Amino acid sequence: MARQQSVQALCVLAALLFAASLPSPAAAGVHLSSLPKALDVTTSAKPGQVLHAGVDSLTVTWSLNATEPAGADAGYKGVKVKLCYAPASQKDRGWRKSEDDISKDKACQFKVTEQAYAAAAPGSFQYAVARDVPSGSYYLRAFATDASGAEVAYGQTAPTAAFDVAGITGIHASLKIAAGVFSAFSVVALAFFFVIETRKKNK
Repeated sequence: MARQQSVQALCVLAALLFAASLPSPAAAGVHLSSLPKALDVTTSAKPGQVLHAGVDSLTVTWSLNATEPAGADAGYKGVKVKLCYAPASQKDRGWRKSEDDISKDKACQFKVTEQAYAAAAPGSFQYAVARDVPSGSYYLRAFATDASGAEVAYGQTAPTAAFDVAGITGIHASLKIAAGVFSAFSVVALAFFFVIETRKKNK
């Protein structure tokens, strides 16, 4: 009898430990598909336009979608905007892959802005394309957040109408010119020595 009770106690303890190891609903990631697409997001960057990292800027604006009922954004306390890789720049690149779980998403890697949400008027921000943004096609996504900072709604520009960013390669024009000059010089020097050696052999 005592042995049976010990076995039962061990089973209960194992069950409690297993339950404790499972992630709680609060700790689970927020899924994009579960959020209402309640924000209208627009940008000054035109589809196909090329912006140069570290040089050019764009303006992004957001507001409550006109189809949402009045006061639908009463719980929105903040907004955060991200620069996201468009599908064309995700292809064959797992490190840029979109994920429905926002905490695991790799497409929206670049922070544009994070600020308080103002319901009275559309929000706007001028973003200078950061120097570390690599070449690729991009779109913009905005999240509305609640008082705890959790995402509660979103909106985005069309991923299929993306704009392009020309990243900084680290090679300046002066270096390219110098490399070209040295390459030409090496070819001329090689030809010169070839002629000298040929004349020596003939003599």
